[in-house]
Amino acid sequence: MPRYYLGVDGGGTNCRVRLADENLVTLAEVKNGRSNLQIDAGDPAYKAISDGTRDVFKAAGVDFAETANTYACFGMAGGRMDTARAEFAARPWPFAGAKVYDDIDIAHAGALGGGEGGVVIIGTGSAAMSIVNGTRYQAGGWGFHIGDQMSGAILGRELARYTVEAEDGLAEGSPLTKAVANALGGDNQGIMTWSFATAMDLKLLSDDGSEGCDDALIGRAPGEYGKLMPLWFDYLEQNDPVALKLLDVQMGYIDTYVRWFKSHGAEVMAIVGGLGQRLFPRLTERYGNFVALPQFEPLHGAVILAKQNFASN
Repeated sequence: MPRYYLGVDGGGTNCRVRLADENLVTLAEVKNGRSNLQIDAGDPAYKAISDGTRDVFKAAGVDFAETANTYACFGMAGGRMDTARAEFAARPWPFAGAKVYDDIDIAHAGALGGGEGGVVIIGTGSAAMSIVNGTRYQAGGWGFHIGDQMSGAILGRELARYTVEAEDGLAEGSPLTKAVANALGGDNQGIMTWSFATAMDLKLLSDDGSEGCDDALIGRAPGEYGKLMPLWFDYLEQNDPVALKLLDVQMGYIDTYVRWFKSHGAEVMAIVGGLGQRLFPRLTERYGNFVALPQFEPLHGAVILAKQNFASN
């Protein structure tokens, strides 16, 4: 009987589902809704994958009953927590077998073609993982509030903070800081209003439904800070002094991860994510052939892991 492999790249914005045959040749691919495991206890992710599975089998012209001969691998945003992955795997999936991973695992498998070495995600968020001599190592990926040091969100937030200091006369400004100030409201009062998302008229509700919550705060999402990255690159190419200063900060964060990879014997660090790949020429200047571009995208990595996990079944 035929055997199929289904891979999922479950992102916070959208969920991509790919169906492949036993030789990992893609039969169809679809896109669905958001799928972060930390949002609403994973319910939107479950719906996105369930709907996506029906859609991808239909697009491939394969009977949905063949899910019983299909092995699946999900790489999920918000999958850093062991409990979240275990609870999601325990849902009533129609597949012959299903394995839930953090999204960095599928990025690793895709970037290195299922082989060993390291990978860093440097996009809106950031994280790192390697497999060396069969041992898995992971660092970062703890989110905007306490981690994501290499990310566009953190770099964008630092750019906004530096702009505010420059506008206050506490730091030396530049054409970049003026451009950021103009983009975020024109002056520090406008930037503060933007940062708290005041114009969106959002409200926090306590568990009892009453308005207000003393231990939580409304503010701009990580992706909103990440939207400052094109502006940063524009001025970086003009050797703007503040852009160069923040480049040093970014490279310092990446240095930390390079040392971490090398400390446990990783021989390559593949770069995944839009910010990292745009920085790639500078990374090769700094690290030589220790850095590499990915062989495949994360979605194909999910398909690779589906086969690796269940090939013997």
